[in-house]
Amino acid sequence: MAQVRPLILHVDLDSFFCSVEVLLDPRLEGKAFVVGGRPQSRGVVASASYPARKFGVHSAMPTAQAVRLCPQLEIVESHRNAYREFSHKVMSLLHRSAPLVEQLSIDEAFLDMTGDRRQGRTIADGLKREILEQFGLTTSWGVAENKLVSKIATEVGKPDGLVVVPPGGAAEFLAPLPVEMLWGVGPKTRLALTELGIRTIGQLAGASLSQLKPAFGDRWADLVARAKGQDSRPVVEERQAKSMSAETTFARDLSDRGALERTLRELCEEVGMRLRSEGLAGTTLRIKLRWSDFTTITRQTQLDQPTDLDPEIFAGALALFHKTWRPGRPVRLIGVGLAGLSPQMRQLDLFDRSWQEDDRLLRAVDEIRHKYGRKALRRAVQLDSSHDDEPGRGD
Repeated sequence: MAQVRPLILHVDLDSFFCSVEVLLDPRLEGKAFVVGGRPQSRGVVASASYPARKFGVHSAMPTAQAVRLCPQLEIVESHRNAYREFSHKVMSLLHRSAPLVEQLSIDEAFLDMTGDRRQGRTIADGLKREILEQFGLTTSWGVAENKLVSKIATEVGKPDGLVVVPPGGAAEFLAPLPVEMLWGVGPKTRLALTELGIRTIGQLAGASLSQLKPAFGDRWADLVARAKGQDSRPVVEERQAKSMSAETTFARDLSDRGALERTLRELCEEVGMRLRSEGLAGTTLRIKLRWSDFTTITRQTQLDQPTDLDPEIFAGALALFHKTWRPGRPVRLIGVGLAGLSPQMRQLDLFDRSWQEDDRLLRAVDEIRHKYGRKALRRAVQLDSSHDDEPGRGD
């Protein structure tokens, strides 16, 4: 009986955030723009349109630097709910179309189609057209015998591409490509390889033990195996997020307690809303603080039971904050997150059902914010006369 060859597809939604923004505002079509924060608030590029990329603009770049590279650059505020909604629709289509799907991120996934009688190109081309027709989004696809090669094939074909690596053709396909396209080859590894005269994946595949071991030790064998296109990792379906978090970097270092607490509350509300939208709750609560000298610390605590309720998340986060922060100390970044996620199942108290009222209220608030935006509803400031000596403090 002939052995069934693996058939792995990799899909990447092209410039996903920007593509969604064009659907929301067609005026942006063909323009150089980014989704990200403002330069004056230490913003960072989350996604760059392809016209912007021609100027050297890319994700994770400070927005101020992006504007210097492209003076006519337009900066668009992110619409996270829309991104999640489009991602959910696309990933649902993929799950209906493939027996096994491994979602890597909001805009990227592997599909294991091993055993399907159709050609990989036929499957990918059909899904590519279906995503475009149903959702208006372009995608890039890679088809190969394993995850490593299919992902690189996607990168080679971007944007709006479909690259098929035939069975047994991985090494030949990879050989002329630069070594930095391999998983695990970051800037330091690339520099070390360059010093050895190795610039292409093919050169790495042909390198000897005596060349590589002094620089990479036991890693050399793994690097060579990857360069030959070898990858035995299976496609593993992982639907459930491991954690949910939100953070913000301030335009100027902030030391006002009231302002920091309000920001912390807003972040807790964002995390709570995302948990409820996924039907999840968490038990490990964390906060993250970055001081003005860029030192970053995290603190965490275990909750009595899983929660997705804003008041419970905020109460725990605030307690951690007060244990960690020294009054007057400037803060550059603040974040909050929940881990240990599982489907929400709250223990019922025979007499205390107040959580049910909180849950109904928060879900109503979520619905309004989802429809009209995060700023549609805001918590009112409550003045407390016991804190008259602390300007700006409030709930």
